[in-house]
Amino acid sequence: MADWFTLAAVFLLLSVAVALGRCWRGPGPVERIMAAQLAGTGVIGVAVVLGAARRDAAMLDAALIGTLLAAVAVTAFARSAAKPGDRPEGRG
Repeated sequence: MADWFTLAAVFLLLSVAVALGRCWRGPGPVERIMAAQLAGTGVIGVAVVLGAARRDAAMLDAALIGTLLAAVAVTAFARSAAKPGDRPEGRG
């Protein structure tokens, strides 16, 4: 069973490496934030896999907190990147 966890963690780390490369190259801010979101999701996936393999609840808690922080970061980026006319009336 540990071999499956290792294979999953390696696959996730490879996807994080590709996403970080995309963050570095661009081409634009939207592509960079989406690549950063993918990298964050991959790291959270690694934490979940390691937490399950080691039966460590602290790793799963860290993954949950990372998920919440990633959602807040993307929301903040979307609000900052929106044009003033894009927001509905009465908000913002």
